[in-house]
Amino acid sequence: MMNVEKLTQRFETVFDRRQSSMLAETITEAYSELVKTGDFNELKAIVKDLADAQQRTEARMDELAQAQNRTEAEIGKLAQAQNRTEASIAAMTRAITGMAQELGGLSRSMSYSLENESYRNLPALLKTHYDITVYEKIVRLDLDGEEINLFARGERNGQPVYLVGESKLQLDERRNSRRAAEEILDQIDKKAEVVQRHYPDAEIVRVLITHYARPVVLQRAKERGVLVIQSFEW
Repeated sequence: MMNVEKLTQRFETVFDRRQSSMLAETITEAYSELVKTGDFNELKAIVKDLADAQQRTEARMDELAQAQNRTEAEIGKLAQAQNRTEASIAAMTRAITGMAQELGGLSRSMSYSLENESYRNLPALLKTHYDITVYEKIVRLDLDGEEINLFARGERNGQPVYLVGESKLQLDERRNSRRAAEEILDQIDKKAEVVQRHYPDAEIVRVLITHYARPVVLQRAKERGVLVIQSFEW
């Protein structure tokens, strides 16, 4: 770029000195304020880089939006699967509850069946093995709020006796039922005490009816003075 002096000299070929100097200064100032070609090209490159970066950002945002949509879809699937799982668990719970109720009902039916068998078969067995004569039909009895499953009046060696008994389907030490055996023996003692209060002069014969009892249970019952009669004995 020419300086002011050179431009002034060139203009002096046409204009006077003062005009030439003013034109040179004006053109120099104007040119210095214009963007140079190199600067403009650099500016265009910067603008292009910014545009490319914007496009990449928009593309990345689109990928993130698609990923979010996929994530939300997976979450929806998981929620549906969880609902199905909860429904399955609820159905299984109802089935198990129903099964437990059925088993409980079956257990009660078997207990009643065992008691009914004992009502028919105990008198003869007691007479044969224990010399106890039962005068009356064996019945269930509620006495002072205590339910006695096996109750009857009888005689042994000319002395009055009262039969007080309970039933338990099975007493098996290997199945961790020792505590259950102790509990049923405690129940028989409690019911015998109630009957003894009503008949203080009579002997109370305590009986436990079961389908099967292991030797350790039989020994414990013997120690506590309870007759254990297993259903295969009649």
